[in-house]
Amino acid sequence: MKESFPISRESLVRRAAVLRLTTRTLAESMRNGSFRSLYRGQGIEINGVREYFPGDDIRTIDWNVTARMDKPFVKLFEEEQELPVFFVIDRSFSMNTGSSGRSRLALAGEIGALLTLAAEQNTSPVGAVFFDGKIGFSCAPKRGREQSMLLLTRFEEISGDSIPGSVLQKALAGAGRLLRSRSLIFVISDFRIAGWQLPFGRLAEKNDVVAIRIADPQDEYLPDGGSVSFTDIETDKTFLLPTSSAAFRAAWHNDNRSRLEKWKKDCLSHSGYPLVISTEEDPVAVLTRFFMHREHIQV
Repeated sequence: MKESFPISRESLVRRAAVLRLTTRTLAESMRNGSFRSLYRGQGIEINGVREYFPGDDIRTIDWNVTARMDKPFVKLFEEEQELPVFFVIDRSFSMNTGSSGRSRLALAGEIGALLTLAAEQNTSPVGAVFFDGKIGFSCAPKRGREQSMLLLTRFEEISGDSIPGSVLQKALAGAGRLLRSRSLIFVISDFRIAGWQLPFGRLAEKNDVVAIRIADPQDEYLPDGGSVSFTDIETDKTFLLPTSSAAFRAAWHNDNRSRLEKWKKDCLSHSGYPLVISTEEDPVAVLTRFFMHREHIQV
């Protein structure tokens, strides 16, 4: 089972309020960047209005509502309101590592929280599946603040009685069965498992899938610390690594680069959008750049 941080609902509400301010720019970049076609379909059925954001198409301004409210509002179309956003979140043991003051799991939770609230600001339904060695929690996309708060609570959780291993393939397949319409899906993981490519590709056939690989500086660079014991957090096996050897550190660096490039190619060849975020980076800045620059995600 999972254990939560000792955080009250009032504290969570305050954190959500701060994050909502942080995610305003992120929400805008999601709506007006590379995935804008998902938010703006071809239908003409008007299904409400919302406040104008810089970058919105001025042709969608509802001048009657704007005149009444004394500030600009734009029309919402059925396709714009109904874009579901879904998360596949890795909570396996390997996500509990990190060398930059926060773990991969903490960064994954922060990314999930930011994107959830950005989706809420865009009136998108949100849902998720969490997994480690088994499926721990899942919910279909729903719209509204209560759904956002539910997911924020889940993102605040820490690992309790986690199950060793990773069922990423099962989580991807389950997401495909759970979603009823084309969705924007974020798979947030360190991808330290084989065999995910086929279910990932099947999911990307009917959805837009962003693969967010959670990285850490020590994936690429090892400090010169002599002979150091490393423990595989999944298997509990210990290895003695000669970090004082320049040749070993170079091999470590090159191996990570090779695996990273293969992962990117696998994502692209299976119609996904690869994005790497390190534990030492600001996820808001990285995500905003990603959404706003099409060249980062072309397939």
